[in-house]
Amino acid sequence: MADERVHAYGDDALGEHDAVALAALVRAGEVSPAELAAAAVARAERVDAALAPVAFAAYGRAFPGHGGGGGGADGVHGVDSVDGVRGAHGVHGAGPDAPLYGVPSFLKDNTDLRGMPTGQGSAAFRAKPARRSAGFAEQFLGTGLSVLGKTRLPEFGLNASTEYATARPVRNPWLTSHSPGASSGGAAALVASGVVPVAHANDGGGSIRIPAACCGLVGLKPTRGRMVPNAQGRRLPVDLITDGVLTRSVRDTAAFLAAAEHHYRNPAMPPLGLVEGPGGRRLRIGLVVDSPTAPTDGPTRAAVEETAARLAALGHDVTPVELPFGEEFSRDFILYWGYIAFLIATTGRLTVDPGFRAARLDGFTTGLRRVFHREFARVPGVVRRLHASERTYAGLFRTYDAILSPVLAHVAPPIGHLSPNVAFGELLERLTRYVAFTPVNNVTGGPGIALPVGASPEGLPIGVHLSAGHGEERLLLELAFALEADRPWRRIQD
Repeated sequence: MADERVHAYGDDALGEHDAVALAALVRAGEVSPAELAAAAVARAERVDAALAPVAFAAYGRAFPGHGGGGGGADGVHGVDSVDGVRGAHGVHGAGPDAPLYGVPSFLKDNTDLRGMPTGQGSAAFRAKPARRSAGFAEQFLGTGLSVLGKTRLPEFGLNASTEYATARPVRNPWLTSHSPGASSGGAAALVASGVVPVAHANDGGGSIRIPAACCGLVGLKPTRGRMVPNAQGRRLPVDLITDGVLTRSVRDTAAFLAAAEHHYRNPAMPPLGLVEGPGGRRLRIGLVVDSPTAPTDGPTRAAVEETAARLAALGHDVTPVELPFGEEFSRDFILYWGYIAFLIATTGRLTVDPGFRAARLDGFTTGLRRVFHREFARVPGVVRRLHASERTYAGLFRTYDAILSPVLAHVAPPIGHLSPNVAFGELLERLTRYVAFTPVNNVTGGPGIALPVGASPEGLPIGVHLSAGHGEERLLLELAFALEADRPWRRIQD
């Protein structure tokens, strides 16, 4: 496929507004939710041929040939109405008083929403309409967002690129020959290309922050426990998974978190409220440029170092720090990832669908399962060490208020580099070199935010990562607001 930049911006009801602005227009009666939904549907149809981001369309338009979503041999999911999903208006779960009422969005295809199938990005089973909504889906709808469909992810969210063994990959809107990241790759492609201003994402090893970095978006992984617990993650001995959103502006991320808190607030966690701009404190920020397991490429290194200089110019104290998570942590995480793949492959018929067929799992899922089979005796020690890393992480923030690092060790790779059809050993090595920073926050439960501060010589976005102590999303958002105000993010339509 020829390299191109793809976006759907135009002179319609959505314009170039973010979610906060659109919700304000709805409240003022200047635009209706139906008009916004219709504009988003038209935009989704405009980018589909180039980007393939949609797994299931609840607005009567089929998306053939996507596969990897449990929709049968050709992956067709479009329907006119399914158990309460009606036409182009999407699913609404809150009234007009909700903060983001009327703003169109999409849910990731690993989260149940009543009446829509949940395909998990896999051809190993045929998804059926969910009988009930997941807790987070209800929280998501409670913010006022309307859901127009489901976005694509790699099989069970295990890979860091949204690619499949036989189906079309999801492509990066900034350069379609390249990966949009994963596992929330479909969501990132929709938001970055302007189809919707915000979309659901979740993160079990970087799956909010990786696609944010690849596609020039803001992606905050909340503290474990900040959102309604993820049904899949809470069944694991170490819960890695946290739900959130991908957006184009810091204020949309802040507005979503504040709105979500109206629906559910964990009493064990400090309240967040609505964060509306930079903070006034001088912060101690630790700087990490290289991972212990992989060198950082030149463009990414430059983006991180430039961001450090900008933070220092804004009055913060930025000093180098060495992360206490090295090669043993990386090995432990890989084996734990293999344990998850083993559970999927072994118990899929019980927990996913009676028609589940492990033989149809892709090469990456199958390879991870074999890693577990070879080293299963190490799992108790791995779980013990992963739990202990939470205390190590918390100890960092007795010295520092935040840690600045890359999101990824190199820029978004071309499509095919992380395909599940690559020999498993080579693919795992490539992933280890690429995803060298984000898993720490999943294991330890700490919050992290990806911000789109830089660009490669080819024009691909480069993100930097800020981490903070447990419950410190406000601090991260204040830093993000400061960086965005100092130098607004690049826009794909410019």
